[in-house]
Amino acid sequence: MRVPHSFVRRRLFAALLVMTLVFLALFGRLAYVQLIHGDWLVERAQDLWTRNIPFEPQRGRIVDRNGDVLVDNVSAPSVMAIPAQIKNPAETARTLARLLQASEQEIYRKITKREMIVRLSTEGRKISEELARKIQGLRLPGIVVVEDSKRHYPHGSLAAHLLGFTGIDNQGLSGIELVYDEQLSGTPGYVSFSANAKGEKLPGGNDRYTPPQDGMELMLTVDRTIQSVLERELDQAMAQYQPENALAIAMDPRTGEILGMSSRPTFRPDRYQDTDPQIYNRNLPIWKTYEPGSTFKIITLAAALEENKVDLKDSFFDPGYAEVGGARLRCWRSGGHGSQTYLEVVENSCNPGFVSLGQRLGKDTLFRYIRQFGFGRKTGIDLSGEARGILFAPDRIGPVELATTSFGQGVSVTPIQQVTAVSAAINGGKLMEPHLAKGWIDPKTGKVVKEIPPRMKRRVISEETSREVRRALESVVAKGTGRRAFIDGYRVGGKTGTAQKVGPNGRYLPNNHIVSFIGFAPADDPRIVVYVAVDNPKGVQFGGVVAAPIVRNILDDSLRYLGVKKRKDQIPPESVPTEEPYVTVPDLIGEHVDDIRTSLFSEPLEVVGKGKVVINQLPKPGQRVKKGTPIRIYLGDKTTKGD
Repeated sequence: MRVPHSFVRRRLFAALLVMTLVFLALFGRLAYVQLIHGDWLVERAQDLWTRNIPFEPQRGRIVDRNGDVLVDNVSAPSVMAIPAQIKNPAETARTLARLLQASEQEIYRKITKREMIVRLSTEGRKISEELARKIQGLRLPGIVVVEDSKRHYPHGSLAAHLLGFTGIDNQGLSGIELVYDEQLSGTPGYVSFSANAKGEKLPGGNDRYTPPQDGMELMLTVDRTIQSVLERELDQAMAQYQPENALAIAMDPRTGEILGMSSRPTFRPDRYQDTDPQIYNRNLPIWKTYEPGSTFKIITLAAALEENKVDLKDSFFDPGYAEVGGARLRCWRSGGHGSQTYLEVVENSCNPGFVSLGQRLGKDTLFRYIRQFGFGRKTGIDLSGEARGILFAPDRIGPVELATTSFGQGVSVTPIQQVTAVSAAINGGKLMEPHLAKGWIDPKTGKVVKEIPPRMKRRVISEETSREVRRALESVVAKGTGRRAFIDGYRVGGKTGTAQKVGPNGRYLPNNHIVSFIGFAPADDPRIVVYVAVDNPKGVQFGGVVAAPIVRNILDDSLRYLGVKKRKDQIPPESVPTEEPYVTVPDLIGEHVDDIRTSLFSEPLEVVGKGKVVINQLPKPGQRVKKGTPIRIYLGDKTTKGD
């Protein structure tokens, strides 16, 4: 049977049509893949055969307000492995383990991982330049040494809590390093090369280098010289009084700029792992909360003056106590101060007098001012770990709570809150936000690219009230409990504080106080305010005796450094305490203990340890201390000066 030609033609046409449609579909799909997804596929393919060796950026330096470097970087290369390129893993692991003083098994485990690139952490991280050159010289296949860096603190423990520290990957872990980690970190760079599926470098491929972008440099408000003065005085206080801890803050009251901040005990940021975590995790000036004591009376005084509840010329009789709600609240002076003006109430830090001011204000008004001055909430300082403090809940404020709050008992505050609040009381009434960052610097040009201006939160009291507060506090230093902070030629204002500590059972601890003093100068136009608190000093426990002289020393050195000229228009001092003689601590390190005892050395010694040679001492050589301050010497094996 013959097939008609028309049927054959139809079948051929149908087959041709099907083939044409299939071809068009394939062509359309190819066009779709090439035109629509072409870039994506190329990118995926490049990802498959491209390997990247990262290069860390230089973390931004941190400098003080004058450009002095506080935190820098030093070269610390790191070792990386490309497992697919390692020819003899066992021998490579043996060689690296010997050089890095690490476990051979651990190195082998890492360099045989099924990964493109492996960091030898922590054995091969941030090694010395000498060791890096040795490893590079061996030309081990699959082992590369990349440029890396670590933080360097040229001034040791200076401003340790404030600056903070970084981890093994140069990430900020505390302090300024943590708060501004993103800006300081920069962006990593890398070298790209082409490799096959096994990770082996393809011949003829072109390596591509993308440079890292270094982090921005941060300028702080801190002044290194003032910071050093603070720390010198804290070291001396620790040696002289053996307290549990001590802290100090220096601030420009006009701007809220922190000029210095420190606490003891302290640590080395580059060796923070060797320190008790409770020391480096607790930045006492912003973390520690306690009853402020009489330094808080400045707030009660400012509120009473602003509300016209008192004239400092008015009279007040202090019998030695105040009867409130069935409780007898005593004055620190047995028998009281008798008849006095309210200015003398401030000078004498008379508790019953401040109770009367609190009663005149009433609980609503007094606590409104307390909150307006920033207590009960964070100040907003650019540091992590700040505490809020504790105030009485409104429904729990009775007559006794009102009375005790008026002289600084029963409430809990932080040192930074006190400095910020007192700054507002003396700077014209403006509550400023305390801050540490002053500006950002381009690391390439060295120019400031962004300035961080002071921030005023609100006005709390008037200029006139602030002027009266300054006059009263200057009188405290000239004639009252703050006389040990008096500096001839500089107008200084301030207030003492001696607060009992509360124990775990909620009761006050006997003979255990936090003594403090807050001072500022010049009193008529303050440029610096300094707060010092010493926790449980051994021996005398009065703020006017322990803390006031420390603040005096800090103010004296700081004002001279700032170029503030001395004047003669001070309030005449009623009786300035006789200056105690100071001596310079000699260098005893390396001396034989018997030679010291038989010499003309007249200062009392405290001997610690066994041996015949002095290997360390406290206070350090060259420090100025009051005559009669014990010098603690540590004995050990033979050493030489400078060891």
